[in-house]
Amino acid sequence: MSLAPDLTEILARARSDLRMGVPVVLTGPEGALLVLAAETLEARRLADIKALGGPPVVVISARRAETLKARPYDGDLARIILPTDADLQWVLGVADPADDLRTPMKGPLVSERGGSADLHRLALKLAKSARLLPAVLVLPLKNAPAFSQERRLTVVDGAAAAPLLELASPLNPVVSARLPLEVSEAGKLHIFRPEDGGEEHYAIEIGQPPRDAPVLARLHSACFTGDLMGSLKCDCGPQLRGALAQMGEEGAGVLLYLNQEGRGIGLANKMRAYSLQDQGFDTVEANHRLGFEDDERDFRIGADILKRMGFSSVRLLTNNPAKIAMMQQNGIEVAERVPLKVGETAHNRAYLATKAKKSGHLL
Repeated sequence: MSLAPDLTEILARARSDLRMGVPVVLTGPEGALLVLAAETLEARRLADIKALGGPPVVVISARRAETLKARPYDGDLARIILPTDADLQWVLGVADPADDLRTPMKGPLVSERGGSADLHRLALKLAKSARLLPAVLVLPLKNAPAFSQERRLTVVDGAAAAPLLELASPLNPVVSARLPLEVSEAGKLHIFRPEDGGEEHYAIEIGQPPRDAPVLARLHSACFTGDLMGSLKCDCGPQLRGALAQMGEEGAGVLLYLNQEGRGIGLANKMRAYSLQDQGFDTVEANHRLGFEDDERDFRIGADILKRMGFSSVRLLTNNPAKIAMMQQNGIEVAERVPLKVGETAHNRAYLATKAKKSGHLL
């Protein structure tokens, strides 16, 4: 029946549940798991999990496990057995590196090994896609259908959902309208909405760039602190304004404003990374301590928008080779890389050096 939610809509519901601290159920051939996000876990629900019996585990990424000196027997993740006396602060201490320097010894941490970790892996990806810390508390369920129905919990078919979490959600145009800008009165704003319930993305079109020639384009990831607040910790704001100014000077261009804050980890986690940077870690090390990879963004979104707008070739304003590779892998020819070297300050010099050394940016 079309009134029932499809799998994409069920996943959107599951993300919302996790963000509010509500458990979800993942099912698969190997059984079922009750899943709660560690970040939004409450003491009462932790007590309820313990009262159910069984072996709860805290699932963390291999990056976070490396920081905690825990054994990631499953390769990309570790299943940390929850001690019987563990309280909420213990779980949060495993998930969040905020107090790592104050209390570096979290253990001994005992990792579970053996058996399938497919549903545990899916649970981590679901938490990440909800812009939460990549850490979840899980408990195996024996009678998942009755358990979830009695408690009105969202149930996700793991085997069917896993491929969806690897794909970029299709984007649909919502509306476009003329938008005169400081750099050009011939501006137009296009709004694109993903089908998975995620944040909308924007395309700012300058002039009337021809569709049969390489368009001057930039893929700009949202940066609340740099774009809006004038933060000196990054070069995002100057890059945004510099790219628009260059398009205005040339009379044509497209700037894609992608809502992938903090290299795809969200503003809250970005602020967590900033706190770690204040403790002496560089931007890549901070992401790893949080449990994330260097860069969690998905530039397939930009390629999709360009194609939806009728473009197949770009002169890409970027210092990031990963953007070039992703464009070309997804059917957008990069006819030229146009450097965008602006915004270096005393506050972000080390940050830019790390981007060049560890992330390959051409600075």
